[in-house]
Amino acid sequence: MSTTIPEPVPLTSVEVLLDRQNILDCLTRFCRGTDRFDRTLFLSAFHPDATIAAGDFVGSPIDLYKWATRMHEQGQRSTMHNLLNHTCDIDGDIAHTETYYLFVGRNRDESNWTAGGRYIDRLERRDDQWRISLRTNVIEWSGMVPSAELPFADVPDLYANGEPARSHTDPSYHRPLTNRREPRVPD
Repeated sequence: MSTTIPEPVPLTSVEVLLDRQNILDCLTRFCRGTDRFDRTLFLSAFHPDATIAAGDFVGSPIDLYKWATRMHEQGQRSTMHNLLNHTCDIDGDIAHTETYYLFVGRNRDESNWTAGGRYIDRLERRDDQWRISLRTNVIEWSGMVPSAELPFADVPDLYANGEPARSHTDPSYHRPLTNRREPRVPD
């Protein structure tokens, strides 16, 4: 008696879109977790056994978090990891992505550093969760941007809704988000 293996059921367009969105959400968690120094959020983007190659770092997600936060804490007052073009090839529970990024950092000496490159990732769906299992960071360019005064620094209640922070005190964590600034329409 022979056993036949059933053919895989093709995914619907909606299922593919949901997978792509879940994958992009995973990549966004990495960026936000890095910029806010949110260890839990950062690690939620990776499977615990993932390998990451970024600059002179090659290792695990936990070691990457320690290395990256130490590097950014020593070098920058703030950072922004921006995701740009994104391609995503999904084959069952494996996805390969290429995501362009733009990094900007406000350095401790008030200079600004910017860099661009691509995250090339293999993601795996395990326990119905898409997470990165292998990452290669391809740095394409880097440079310094002239410094300028931060805009609106003289507005007295500029940070009444919360100051930018590398922690859960950042306004992006406020729930519900509320406005504490007075109404004002500049001339």
